[in-house]
Amino acid sequence: MTTATDWPPDGVDWYYSDDYAAIAHGDCREILPLLPKVDLVLTDPPYGIDAGDQRRQLSRGKLALAADYGPNDWDKSPVNWGLLWELLTLGEWSICFGGNYYPMPPSACWLVWDKDNTGDFADCEMAWTSLPGAVRLKKYRWNGMLQEPGQERNVRQHPTQKPVQVMKWCLDVAMKKTSPDSIMTILDPFMGSGTTLRAAKDLQRRCIGIEIEEEYCEIAARRLAQEVLAL
Repeated sequence: MTTATDWPPDGVDWYYSDDYAAIAHGDCREILPLLPKVDLVLTDPPYGIDAGDQRRQLSRGKLALAADYGPNDWDKSPVNWGLLWELLTLGEWSICFGGNYYPMPPSACWLVWDKDNTGDFADCEMAWTSLPGAVRLKKYRWNGMLQEPGQERNVRQHPTQKPVQVMKWCLDVAMKKTSPDSIMTILDPFMGSGTTLRAAKDLQRRCIGIEIEEEYCEIAARRLAQEVLAL
């Protein structure tokens, strides 16, 4: 695991780093062998569903048009299962959104995000975990006109971006189910726009993010350059 004296870890050409966050631009398959063991892997990999087309279909004939995320719109291919499991086992503990799309081992502690949706998308998203304990649920609306209030409103920059508050909740659950001092370094190998890193930095935890698209590395770096937000 990383320590107070080896941050960011050696051996990686970091795209961005500060006291809490480090971004690597590249393919996680190539960066994986360069990384140390971490306390927690928290990630949201591609599920292999064409939700982008679904979103565009639902927006037809409506006043609110679907966002256009350009050439880096939805990834329709799932992650190779062997690679995903290798990445998840880099952590003492793991949380993986979309775990219901992969052949995960049995788990008693699934994390369920109730999206309180007003449209035709899924009512919730499920994250598989290796944590002990029972299922936990968080309600947080992230769709439509009645989104939860706060600074994130209307600032989505990635087609599958999750709210910072949902990722903070995941980290909080992990710390409560283990111990506060056991989750000090986090890895997100499918970083996207950097929400996991932003949540970790706000909680004063160190986090490594890997992203293959440089556009999203730049977006994440800008988000992380802000001061740590009030808890």
